[in-house]
Amino acid sequence: MDLTLLYRGPLASCDYDCPYCPFAKRRDSAEQLRADRAALERFTGWATAPDRAGDRLSVLFTPWGEGLVRSWYRRALVELSHQPHVARVAIQTNLSCRTDWLAEADPGTVALWCTYHPGQTPYERFLAKVRDLADRGIRYSVGIVGLPENLEPARRLRADLPGGVYLWANAAEGHTYTDGEAAAWTALDPLFPYSRHPHRSAGLPCRAGESVVSVDGEGTVRRCHFVRAELGNLYDGSYRAGLAPRPCPLAVCDCHIGYVHLETLPLYDVFAGGVLERIPADGVLERIPVGGVPAGAAPVRSG
Repeated sequence: MDLTLLYRGPLASCDYDCPYCPFAKRRDSAEQLRADRAALERFTGWATAPDRAGDRLSVLFTPWGEGLVRSWYRRALVELSHQPHVARVAIQTNLSCRTDWLAEADPGTVALWCTYHPGQTPYERFLAKVRDLADRGIRYSVGIVGLPENLEPARRLRADLPGGVYLWANAAEGHTYTDGEAAAWTALDPLFPYSRHPHRSAGLPCRAGESVVSVDGEGTVRRCHFVRAELGNLYDGSYRAGLAPRPCPLAVCDCHIGYVHLETLPLYDVFAGGVLERIPADGVLERIPVGGVPAGAAPVRSG
């Protein structure tokens, strides 16, 4: 079995308080944190069990809150990175945690999807951590939410990041971009046009539910985070019978961790070898024309 798992446990608290994010306003109780830890350790135990040795797994942790400030997420990434049947283990993070723990991880397997939040952390502190990742040989991408007030910080970040590091920009939820605004973001992230508009997905083929699944803290398996229908449970193996190609039941898909798996988009080629950590294949961005995505690869716009 060759399977990508997007794991999201019950953790719902964050050490940042970004005004646009509802989870920044939550604080998990000690009991909730213990439940999250137990759920993650159960998942890690499943992924490292001897009977997984014949599988090929890739894991992306997509917590609602910030995971790496919790020791159990750091341990999970380290442990999974050393499993020979785990091709990649990655996590979405604000990079507020220390980075020395990565010395214990296999840099050939672990990767970080890092988001910079201006106003939540000193710029130089974030940049120093990013540079430490580079010094340690850790694969990573860096991104920012495409709010108008974030454009200048994004430009500064692009100037200070190594040229080979991908800087992505997520279209801000509920924000409509003029062509001029979109052009400014596309100058920083040539793939921004994919994020600017939701993608029509109803009835279209998607890898989610076949080779990619979402797993929650109870082990419930769904095709993705955005489709609530259950395929089965991870821990009793019932999900396996539900793995099959099927069209998307939703009208549109507007989140990168969803639409990246649409077969009608060329993003598996764009991110070949780096789908989970959002790192384009070598040379891909250089071949994208200024102001646009590759010819024949324009996003399918809704409306």
